[in-house]
Amino acid sequence: METLTNLLMGFHVALTPTNFFYCVVGAFLGTFIGILPGISPTTTIAILLAFTFKMPAVASLIMLAGIYYGAHHSGSTTAIMLNMPGEPTSVVICLDGHPMARKGRAGVALFFSATASFFAGCIGILVIATLSPPLGRVALLVAPADYASLTIMALVMASVIASKSPVVTIGMAFLGVLIGTVGSDIYTGTQRFTFGISALSDNVSLVAVAAGTFAVAEVVSRMHEMFRHGHLKNGGHVQTQPIRLIPTWADFRMAWKPILRGTALGAAFGILPGTGPTVSSFASYAMEKKLARDPSRFGEGAIEGVAGPEAANNASALTHFIPMLSLGIPAGSAMALMLGAMTIQGISPGPQVMTDHPDLFWGLVASMLIGNFMLLALNLPLVGIWVKLLGIPYRFLAPAIILFCCIGVYSVNNAAEDVLIAAGFGALGCVFKMLDASPGPLVLGLVLGPSLEENIRRAMLLSRGDPRVFVTEPISLAFLCITVALIVIFAWPRRQSPPPAELPGDISATHPPQPGNRARL
Repeated sequence: METLTNLLMGFHVALTPTNFFYCVVGAFLGTFIGILPGISPTTTIAILLAFTFKMPAVASLIMLAGIYYGAHHSGSTTAIMLNMPGEPTSVVICLDGHPMARKGRAGVALFFSATASFFAGCIGILVIATLSPPLGRVALLVAPADYASLTIMALVMASVIASKSPVVTIGMAFLGVLIGTVGSDIYTGTQRFTFGISALSDNVSLVAVAAGTFAVAEVVSRMHEMFRHGHLKNGGHVQTQPIRLIPTWADFRMAWKPILRGTALGAAFGILPGTGPTVSSFASYAMEKKLARDPSRFGEGAIEGVAGPEAANNASALTHFIPMLSLGIPAGSAMALMLGAMTIQGISPGPQVMTDHPDLFWGLVASMLIGNFMLLALNLPLVGIWVKLLGIPYRFLAPAIILFCCIGVYSVNNAAEDVLIAAGFGALGCVFKMLDASPGPLVLGLVLGPSLEENIRRAMLLSRGDPRVFVTEPISLAFLCITVALIVIFAWPRRQSPPPAELPGDISATHPPQPGNRARL
């Protein structure tokens, strides 16, 4: 009953004109970003992070969240129509979604993609509303040493799971933590690692780092690809013919069980740092193929190969919010940026958010439900319009993205030095691209670094300088043991023997999505 009362209060917050407007804007931008390949929701959030500085706290989080889950909702549209996934999470949808489109069943694939996303989204929101408050209350009882060990575990888990090079990503995460220590000491105010540069005295700007490593690096990488090859990969021919969306009763019978299984799988995976929507969607596809009476249908247009992974994708995208909202620990790079948005607004991330700012938490949850209905209306009836937007040449999008980055980064502190910092991290992001490494762990480390340092120092103060407090506290010891186990399981075997080029049962290897015609430049 308490949850229902709080949810009603959340709707009262979310339906105010300002918050409702930003909910619409977030859902619309998310749909647009999800359809355009090469512009991820993380990149978009990084660009817009600076513009949220002067927005109301609730409205800014509502808009950024709408961009995130909206992009996950719509990324499958182009995967089905053009065999061109709008987001990495939609790659697996190409395997059966596009074959359905080639057989004249694009409407059915789009219908089940949208309805699976909607259903899974609703369940994911209910899971957030149900699990976050009790998890937050438990987190308030956790000691500083326990919280520090939990943060280390989250950093390592987010780095090693689903990573091609766990050792490199762990190093990047702790490089981010090191960058987070630049500036003023949290207790003494002493300047650290500033090298006499006044722009670094107030810490390295998260907005500059995020804009550089994500947006600038992505634009430079794609423009380099365009100039080198004369085109962008994964182009497609825009289809504008009318689409029938009505499935048969037999289609419903084949789709409802995969939707339920995918929702449950995605909701569970989304809570864990480092797994997220991409891992969830591929795991759902593998599970549906394993459970199918005739696995040979997969890759040829099986409805289960669309409905299950799409449900897992969206359920996971929403339950990704649980560790961020209840523990103050982001489960991925996009959540790290949203945590940064909370910090920009002067809100201390962590379990106290639900007690100190209930309007923010419950308003955000209610806005997700409102946005979920909006996305259903935006994606199905307007599919033809969204697909036409793929005709926009990337050479027009690139300068606009760079311009928005520069304006946003400069506007935070009105400092040109921040733009130079963004450019420097843009170059670093390009190096990450060359190494095929995601900048996510670095940003995650930067966001969690101050919290990690504060809890370590608080634990040391309470123990009178005894470092054994991290192994004598049972909860802290458990988290550290899990951390060591993760490193041993995921990193050590890969250092001993490199993985084979193609693993048995590797979905992406055995059924790679076939690129369509080249995109217009």
